[in-house]
Amino acid sequence: MSNELLSPAEMSEADRLTIAAGPADGIGLMRRAGGAVAAEVLKRYPSAKHIHVLCGPGNNGGDGYVVARILAGSGVGTSVWASGAPRPKSDAALAAAECPIKPRPLSDFDAKPGSIVIDALYGAGLSKPLSGDAAKAIDTVTALSLPVVAVDLPSGVSGRSGDILGRAFRAEVTITFARKKPGHLLLPGRGQCGEIVLADIGIGDGIIAQLAVSTFENAPGLWLQEFPVPAMDAHKYKRGHVGVFSGGPSATGAARLSALAAARSGAGAVTVLSPGNAMQVNATHLTSIMLREAGSLEEVQEFLTARHPEALVFGPGLGPKPKVGDFALQLIKALEEEARDEATANHASAMVLDADAITSLAHQPSALFEAARQPNAPALVITPHEGEFGRLFPDIAGDKTMSKLDKTRTAAARANAVIVYKGADTVIAAPDGKAAINSNGAPWLATAGSGDVLSGIIAGLLAQGMPPFEGTCAAVWLHAEAGSRFGPGLIAEDLPLALVPVLRDLFDARTAAQ
Repeated sequence: MSNELLSPAEMSEADRLTIAAGPADGIGLMRRAGGAVAAEVLKRYPSAKHIHVLCGPGNNGGDGYVVARILAGSGVGTSVWASGAPRPKSDAALAAAECPIKPRPLSDFDAKPGSIVIDALYGAGLSKPLSGDAAKAIDTVTALSLPVVAVDLPSGVSGRSGDILGRAFRAEVTITFARKKPGHLLLPGRGQCGEIVLADIGIGDGIIAQLAVSTFENAPGLWLQEFPVPAMDAHKYKRGHVGVFSGGPSATGAARLSALAAARSGAGAVTVLSPGNAMQVNATHLTSIMLREAGSLEEVQEFLTARHPEALVFGPGLGPKPKVGDFALQLIKALEEEARDEATANHASAMVLDADAITSLAHQPSALFEAARQPNAPALVITPHEGEFGRLFPDIAGDKTMSKLDKTRTAAARANAVIVYKGADTVIAAPDGKAAINSNGAPWLATAGSGDVLSGIIAGLLAQGMPPFEGTCAAVWLHAEAGSRFGPGLIAEDLPLALVPVLRDLFDARTAAQ
């Protein structure tokens, strides 16, 4: 799997294991890395008259010295500017000794319009704010609008969190090695990277496997083998049944969006569970979606006993009221009791909590977390945006030392639920610590009702038997891909139908892999 994301510490360990396994040594890996960067630069900027290579004192700078040597050998005018000398006898020192260009101090950095800059100062390992001569170099490059090629990660971006540490280069292209880092995908760092090129420098999949990585880029390779393909003898209830709770007569649209998305994502049957006073409104708008009156817990329990839905969506359009949170807890308890009493596995095994459910439960989060830990509780998926996350997990949200990835992981462990921390860099985390960062999001998804559609897709995939983490990751990717392909003008009603070509491509890929 090439979806793994390596923290700076994991990348260092991958280097160490590769060197220990031989035959490559440290300078060998450095030469490969610098060679990959130089090849990309020569391919992209064949007419470049002058290239400035900015080198730090560590391994990132060592890569830069290799780049400078190769560029100069190719006849390109090349200057090297160093922020400090490499440690004696280090791989970076060897690379600097092999470079025929004498470095000049970074403090004297000067460039002319039309030149290219190679940022090989600090890369992903930077852990303190970038300042001084490096910050001044950024100002010079920015003022001249010079194209920047970043080695590993634009200097000033944290490879662990994606945070900007003081100042950061904005690259046109970033060349990284073996695997991407979280900082390539998490905002705001993602916006500094430009196009990301992943270069193979000889760190094999076997080495990566030894690291037991638990962070991934959310892409089909992570979950495609779990993606549901209907069997030849499938009927609607074999393909999963989803129940979606509706709000009152003036707030029914969100539930219908979720319901339609669940159906489009493959659920064989979907029922909107409506309070009595909203039945007529819902009936006017529903065709392939079933409708059932369920305004009380007793009526909901009757539905659960009669239909055994595999997944429920609770929250969209219900209103941010404490009684909604109380009902959610009662529902979780009812599902737990039914699962305990059932002789078979025919019970609601998953529940998606979204929108108003999250805000309503924020008044009693410990009760929610305790309910989620009961032995027969349904698998919970909670899908907060930034504001809702802050309401449900205020201490985690306010911790400035934690990245979005860290926060989502911590919340998932606390809630014993899969957490979808939504945004342009959505993070999905499971209680066991596994996490994925989504990278195919689009600004067109920032529209009312988009989150309701996502909840329906999640429930639809989980109802078909996908494991909670993988199913949720697949839903987030599908939702984003549909929005990206549709493009400008997207509204939430467009999304369920926009799923069709994306689903077709996934089905083709899934069946081809069987």
